[in-house]
Amino acid sequence: MVELQINTTQNVNINFTAASVGERILAYGVDWVIKIAYIIVTYQLVFNLFNVDDLVRDMDGWSQAAIYVSFYLPVIFYTLIFESILDGQTLGKRVLKIQVVKIDGYQASLADFVIRWFFRIVDLNIMSGVVALISIIMSDKNQRLGDMTAGTSVISLKNKVNISHTILEDLKQDYVPTYPNVIKLSDNDARIIKDTFTTAKASKDYPTLIKLRNKLIEVVEIKEVKQKTDIEFIDVILKDYNYYTQNM
Repeated sequence: MVELQINTTQNVNINFTAASVGERILAYGVDWVIKIAYIIVTYQLVFNLFNVDDLVRDMDGWSQAAIYVSFYLPVIFYTLIFESILDGQTLGKRVLKIQVVKIDGYQASLADFVIRWFFRIVDLNIMSGVVALISIIMSDKNQRLGDMTAGTSVISLKNKVNISHTILEDLKQDYVPTYPNVIKLSDNDARIIKDTFTTAKASKDYPTLIKLRNKLIEVVEIKEVKQKTDIEFIDVILKDYNYYTQNM
């Protein structure tokens, strides 16, 4: 099991598990089943039902090739299309719950997906995928050549970390902070505060919430508390910390 540490734009490290070789192969297999199904349906409905073969029979070779290739463009660009519109997932990856992400914490762009798709020629088409298999096994981040070039990797979403597991808070764009002194806290302080706050709130451990509130008032040097309850106060402290650190 390979662990990936992604540093977000808010300087928060989030750990993910890289998708295994088996998961990637199974996703690749699911995608090929979908492609083959498309080819069969297209041939039966379009070529047989509408007699396309008869229509193109009298055309020159280049025209025939152009018509046939046009029907199979969705297969050729399948991975690029779906990874672009599904944020790094093909239908196979979605079934296996794996996803392409940037290893620098940013969301993968269309350019990154194009690079990965182009390198499939080397990774997957040459030597029947042996190149991709070797590079994934040898890479410390389970990357094939396309991933290395695009700066991406494929992660498992089965243990995906969401915002509630980090010090990040979901702030509205018009959020107005209350306590500027929260910048006295460090990221580690904020992480401990949030972990303690989340656990105490879930278990209704009010004595702990009171102690946490009093400690924050002391450390942050707050002279006047504007919130009525401990939960409201601590929640504002965390949001303020995120507001100031994200805008510094």
